[in-house]
Amino acid sequence: MEIFTPAYYEKFRCLAGACPDSCCQEWDVDVDTASAAYYRSLPGELGDRLRQVLTDTPEGTVMALEEGRCPMWRKDGLCEIQKQLGENGLCQVCKIFPRLRHDYGSFAELGLELSCPEAARLILGETSSCLKAGEEPGAPENPEYLPEDMETLRNSRRAFLEFLDAETCPMPQSLGVLLLYAHQVQGELDGEEPEPLDWKACLEGAKRYAAPQTRPLQPFFLGLEILTPGWKRRLEAPAQPPKWQPEHRALLRYLVQRYWLQAVSDLDLVCRVKLMVSLCLLTASLGGDLLPTAQLMSKEIENSWENIDAILEAAYDTPALTDANLLGLLSLR
Repeated sequence: MEIFTPAYYEKFRCLAGACPDSCCQEWDVDVDTASAAYYRSLPGELGDRLRQVLTDTPEGTVMALEEGRCPMWRKDGLCEIQKQLGENGLCQVCKIFPRLRHDYGSFAELGLELSCPEAARLILGETSSCLKAGEEPGAPENPEYLPEDMETLRNSRRAFLEFLDAETCPMPQSLGVLLLYAHQVQGELDGEEPEPLDWKACLEGAKRYAAPQTRPLQPFFLGLEILTPGWKRRLEAPAQPPKWQPEHRALLRYLVQRYWLQAVSDLDLVCRVKLMVSLCLLTASLGGDLLPTAQLMSKEIENSWENIDAILEAAYDTPALTDANLLGLLSLR
């Protein structure tokens, strides 16, 4: 099977005890069925402890937090399971995080989770959207989508990323082009004739549709599930005009690479592009150094499928997420 990876993927190395944050706190770790059964079968003190903390929920088994921490997370920042059982003893989530894999049947794309501080450093330091092609053992599967739909999405994603990499426009204008171009590509997915990306026409359209008066995004995001007090404090702070940083281009590149092709599942590209635009706007409005802000945003939003689904479902009927409001917040005029 053909696989594609960004340049930073192979550079990732876990910081372990030196990490400024931890993937072992502030969220319940999902434990796959095989690992849960293995943990519950272990003898001795470790087995007794695991049987005590493993919790079954309607969605599956989780490692229940204790005082906001995974009970297997030691004071030295390392994992008790890994110490006693080795890396092979870790559950699937802990083995692969922050690595991502998106399978599309005939090919797969790999990436990293922005919610990991070291991964965020690599992602936000990237200056190119090029993906390295490679092969892995195994035959590709028949995709559950029409090949022409995936071709439309891959071609349009490539076109926008080439525009983004060229740095033709500042970030606000690039986001305006993105939203208008998404509607054009949506038309192609709905059966219209394909057209090339005309960024100047998209930008003019974005300026026309931008609302003169806008609603801030923070109240909407406050209504989502919140994991940490720090995120709530950031959202409750007075809204500020967006402060764009050079790394926002890398953030947008990451979001486009991660979410654009996922539209093949339901052929709704626009709602996913609204997700991208709103997350870029939100991080710019919160201010401060983008790296910790984007990492915290990803931890709160991207690592919660409930929050991602809530944003996608709200994309068309929430005033803060209308095209006009998002374009107005970009201050394109």
